Amino acid sequence: MVGETAETERWSSSDELSKIRAKYDHPLWKRLEAEAKQHGGHGGMDFVMVWRIVYCLRNGLPLDQDVYDAAAWSVITPLSEWSVANRSQSIDVPDFTRGAYKTMKPVPIFE
Repeated sequence: MVGETAETERWSSSDELSKIRAKYDHPLWKRLEAEAKQHGGHGGMDFVMVWRIVYCLRNGLPLDQDVYDAAAWSVITPLSEWSVANRSQSIDVPDFTRGAYKTMKPVPIFE
């Protein structure tokens, strides 16, 4: 077997996918899955995102998204507009962290 599935030239069966999901599901999703599917949109992810923000605020933790993420996500629309106006010319997304992303530590999300 190569990787997680027997082959790569066909779709995985439901049983194969179930095993992969069970192995790699995040602990937070495992904890919130039932409630998220009951109350949240987009397959429960809206609920998980709001739950996580509230959890961080209540426990004095940094939020999962910082100002640099917000800037990078927000700049996509004006850069796309510029690209379209310039015959679909490509344009680089600015590095708002000025290279600091290379040494940023991942946010631990274990709850």
